[in-house]
Amino acid sequence: MKLLEPGSELDGFVVEECIHHGSMAHIYRVHYANGAPDPGFPLAMKVPRMAEGDGAENIVSFEVEHQILQALSGPHVPRFVAAGDLERLPYLVMEYVPGRTLEHWLEQPESTPIEEVVALGVALAHAVHSLHQQNTVHLDLKPANVLVRDDGRVLLLDFGLSCHAHYPDLLAEELRRAVGSPAWMAPEQVVGVRGDPRSDVFAIGVMLYQLLTRELPFGEPVTAGGLRQRLWMEPPPPRRYRPELPAWLQEVVLRCLAPEAAQRYPSAAHLAFDLQHPQQVRMSARGERRHGAGAWFLFKRWVRAAGLHYQPSPLPERQIAEVPIVLVAVPHQDVSDATLYSLREAAARSLGTRPGARLACVTVISPGATSSVSERDSETSVHRRYLTQLRLWAQPLERPGHQTSCHVLESGDVAQALIDYARGNRVSVIVMGAATHGLKTQRFIATVPIKVAMDAPCTVILVKQTLPFEQLATPMEEKVRG
Repeated sequence: MKLLEPGSELDGFVVEECIHHGSMAHIYRVHYANGAPDPGFPLAMKVPRMAEGDGAENIVSFEVEHQILQALSGPHVPRFVAAGDLERLPYLVMEYVPGRTLEHWLEQPESTPIEEVVALGVALAHAVHSLHQQNTVHLDLKPANVLVRDDGRVLLLDFGLSCHAHYPDLLAEELRRAVGSPAWMAPEQVVGVRGDPRSDVFAIGVMLYQLLTRELPFGEPVTAGGLRQRLWMEPPPPRRYRPELPAWLQEVVLRCLAPEAAQRYPSAAHLAFDLQHPQQVRMSARGERRHGAGAWFLFKRWVRAAGLHYQPSPLPERQIAEVPIVLVAVPHQDVSDATLYSLREAAARSLGTRPGARLACVTVISPGATSSVSERDSETSVHRRYLTQLRLWAQPLERPGHQTSCHVLESGDVAQALIDYARGNRVSVIVMGAATHGLKTQRFIATVPIKVAMDAPCTVILVKQTLPFEQLATPMEEKVRG
């Protein structure tokens, strides 16, 4: 198929220059013809390649993207505008968003600074989590499909190989083989299992590995046998290429690249959490490793992979709902033992028995708690004291399969600090006392729980204190009276 000529008109759109020549499609800048309403944002037109020799997946992926793009919303996907007739000339018109793809960072001669890689990883994980919340798994995440806006947010591109839980999976039905970009494809995709959100976590891990080392963890295989090696192979540790990398970051990257989906992060939100809170990363021996795994380890992996059967995952939305990030707000003053007890019980119920759920215990202290100290180390000791108290309170909540972390925030606005924390860490549930700070004034001003409940980006559970201590005392009081 010939390229569209600049200045030509198609269904009310005027074609400008071609801005991308891809293996499956061409992308043009376009604008509405005279007289059409201005949408308020620039436009791009995507036209699939249909020349002789092009695969059937080009048309199938066009149908998939047409189907899925209309169902997506939010700041991490381009807005859908229009689509062309498949029998005449198929095309998709969508929002054009300026920015740079991750390829820009990989093309730089010098290694990307670690802090910058971490920031990119957090933005990418948040974008992917937003996609999963809409029951869509991308399945073709790679540097060319990750656009970083000028404000640092990530926009995901090219949904032609994606899977939406509420629509037929045309690629699985019509092509019946592994589909994706080999270097970034997850092991379960290799054997034909689609729709698991943890496949996208694997792809994020590959891109983090690339950004840190300028190497691909599994190379660029071109054969089915080469692809299957990732079912049991262990990639070289990133610290082999870049010794100055912190052990916690290697731990995070290699966890993303685990061959079994259950061994990776249970959701992209959990990955972003660890990237934002390195001190809370649960370490293992792989974080410190500088050399590849031994032959015996790889042999055991190979044997295990030979008998492994990958299972299709449930709805992405349901799967990530099973591994929530739960924030429990623990007051550090003006709080009764009964309230602390009730908060702990409510947090335990919110976590349930779901393996992979994460509990973030948060205390907000006022600036005045540290402003009176004269030395920095004294200020640190204040934070350490509150952190120790928080960890002691959280000890009964430590259970196998769950991860618990403790955080002390400093702010003069407790409610806003909790809301910002919840929003920045993609918290699913906030658990807090129905009456926390300011017990004596709650009748006259808007309390912290009310402010949080009004503005929080997630579910808020307000806990009224139970009376375990009074109930325990009741038999003794009756005995004294008797």
